[in-house]
Amino acid sequence: MFEGQSQAEVDALIKNNAEFRQLYHRHKELDKQVLDAELGVLPIDDNRLMQMKREKLAAKDRLTQMFDSLHH
Repeated sequence: MFEGQSQAEVDALIKNNAEFRQLYHRHKELDKQVLDAELGVLPIDDNRLMQMKREKLAAKDRLTQMFDSLHH
């Protein structure tokens, strides 16, 4: 998710920032659910899938903002 960033920096944020950690895990959960839905393993309707994709993107945008603000 954080191309070009060390995993150690991301791990430090996960460990030390509760909001980042919660959002990071929510993003990973949504990523898995979206993949499962696209593979047909998780039966959901198209509207729910689009809602999950929007939420996943919003989480990624917020995580990126948080990461950037804490590292600049």
